[in-house]
Amino acid sequence: MKTHRVITDLRKEKGWSQAELAVMTGISQVMVGKYERGDAVPSIEVAKKIADAFGVSLDYLVGEGQNASFDKKTVERIQEIQQLDKGTQNVLFNVIDTYLRDAKARTAYSS
Repeated sequence: MKTHRVITDLRKEKGWSQAELAVMTGISQVMVGKYERGDAVPSIEVAKKIADAFGVSLDYLVGEGQNASFDKKTVERIQEIQQLDKGTQNVLFNVIDTYLRDAKARTAYSS
């Protein structure tokens, strides 16, 4: 997905106008429009402001990188888990694996 499409989609999901996004990021509404049309590409600094406003990572905003499909909150949680001791990590992963297995089973049996 192109960055301009991601910006547009996220803004619409939030129910924000271009003017509201401009105020939240400190950039002009004209530039927001150019970014959404793909007429301009935001600098890294501006892209960071936009990502922060939406609560997503830069990877997510540009649709590239290992964490592109994760929102910022998910990435933060993963980073926090990595800081835990191995025993606690294993307990958390077992719980997560159980929920994932159950969700897959429900999906398989509902088909």
